Amino acid sequence: SVPDGGSTALGLDEITAGLREALRVGTQTVVSNVGQTDGFNGNSEIHIPLPDTLSKVQSTLKMVGASALADDLELRLNRAAEAAAPRARSVFVQAITDMTLEDVKAIYEGPNDAATQYFRKNMSGPLTESMRPVVDGALSDVGAIQAYDQMIGEYKSVPFVPDVKADLTTYVLGKALDALFLYLAREEAAIRENPAKRTTDLLQKVFAK
Repeated sequence: SVPDGGSTALGLDEITAGLREALRVGTQTVVSNVGQTDGFNGNSEIHIPLPDTLSKVQSTLKMVGASALADDLELRLNRAAEAAAPRARSVFVQAITDMTLEDVKAIYEGPNDAATQYFRKNMSGPLTESMRPVVDGALSDVGAIQAYDQMIGEYKSVPFVPDVKADLTTYVLGKALDALFLYLAREEAAIRENPAKRTTDLLQKVFAK
């Protein structure tokens, strides 16, 4: 537990430094893992499917032998998330720097996902603001917008189909943030529980409690 008034050998300064180091290590690992080719697309746990609003489009295109258009768009949505994920690194670093001593105490004494809960509560807004233009640009850069237009054009050529719409940026952004927090919680728990994940002397000292 956190010492009271320096009554133990492990002081609050060391705990603060150790916790911040652990969070920097954990967030770096997560962002690097998901922010690479197939970080999303090749991972069944966080692979991004087409939005529910486009499921009718997907099934209709399959019936007319044009399912490749939907498959192509799905791949490009995952590529956009992979391209945008590295932007989260600087936001995490700033949030770690801005943590107060009260934040540090609560996280250090909290459950295995205390830091992740803190980040989700305090960083969802800044992450969304920072990553939205990146996701928007990535969707264009990887050809997702063009693929969407082509898919919808083919879909509308089928008689009597209902209208559909999808906000691809909001959808991909939400899925990307969910994945970041999912894996950050696992990294945090591993650093707390698994000595092999404590990659520096400071981490070993602070988390060997």
